[in-house]
Amino acid sequence: MRVGILTGGGDVPGLNSVIKSVVYRSTQHGHEVLGIRRGWQGLTNVRLGPELDAEYIQRLDPLNTRTIDRTGGTVLHTSRTNPGRVPAERLPPHLARERTDGLANPDGTFDLTSIVLANIQGLALDHLFVIGGDDTLSFAQVLVGKGVSLIAIPKTMDNDVQGTEYCIGFSTAITRAMAAIDRQRTTLGSHERIGIFRIFGRDSGFTALQTAYVTSGRCLIPESPFDLDALIRILLEDKRGNPSRYAFVICAEGAMWQGGALQLVGEADAYGHRRKADIGDALALEIQRRSGQDVIVSQLTYDLRSGDPDAFDQLVATTFANIAVDILDSGLSGRMVAIRDGKFTHTSLPDPAIGARRIDVDRQYDIERFRPRYIGRLGFSLFLEPAE
Repeated sequence: MRVGILTGGGDVPGLNSVIKSVVYRSTQHGHEVLGIRRGWQGLTNVRLGPELDAEYIQRLDPLNTRTIDRTGGTVLHTSRTNPGRVPAERLPPHLARERTDGLANPDGTFDLTSIVLANIQGLALDHLFVIGGDDTLSFAQVLVGKGVSLIAIPKTMDNDVQGTEYCIGFSTAITRAMAAIDRQRTTLGSHERIGIFRIFGRDSGFTALQTAYVTSGRCLIPESPFDLDALIRILLEDKRGNPSRYAFVICAEGAMWQGGALQLVGEADAYGHRRKADIGDALALEIQRRSGQDVIVSQLTYDLRSGDPDAFDQLVATTFANIAVDILDSGLSGRMVAIRDGKFTHTSLPDPAIGARRIDVDRQYDIERFRPRYIGRLGFSLFLEPAE
């Protein structure tokens, strides 16, 4: 078979490990592998012809992927392209010059699903491996509905893809966040400040919760709007009870206090998401105004997704890739590699209508203490929150 592989959405450590392992296993089974560059953009913009369009398609083999797992990012590059909603100004140049009648959406964007299907056929791809989070996998679901043979591999630092307890990139993000917080404790203590560590998590608080778990910190999550006065009272108690006279809280970007609201800023992305104003800065101003304390904000964001994967992400990425090839060779399609009940398995692709996986607040989060729950873990998955 001729198979294609692409990475979409934000990059995370471990993507190159998936790519390499898919290439090695696939070529061992006699398959030819084409790397599709820049995610779904590669399948909307590629020009078909007697030769492969090198701008968007790359032949992959064990030689040119031999060392890629030693670095982070993705050698195939990525984008947040949604082929179902492409703005007019981002239409591929060759399509912009051609007729696009019948492809326009009511909002003025263009649905290039038919173009993607034609390009998959034109490239003679028998199968796709798609590595991505909820947004990337939502279009994968569209293709499955159109009859495309496809296996998905979940990745995101937020760990919020439905159907799996673990996504590639999550362990590295927690490891990096823990190290950064432990380093910055010395600065907080030296100046006797309250620290706010803003971390990824627009819709789900898994990254904030598990970073708090391993740093013994307080955390704020999108699933539970918090009492701001109660938070300030606890942080002041922490500060007084600490010999170094500092306190800190880890804040998911989607967290919000009760009765509060953050303005949405910027243009909506290809999947309709607008960015919220910075909760870290807004919270710092409120704490300073209400308590008179000196507060600093540290953005634990893009540094968590850059660089090499940790050992656990390397292990999971390599295993996910090999399972994905096993699923393909078994004749199945439309499946996603997953971890459920702490075991490697596969499941259906996430339903976009359900949205992101979210924390079970009653089981995982102590609302009054702003902490993860540490008790009653016997029988739980290693990843704490089971996949429904």
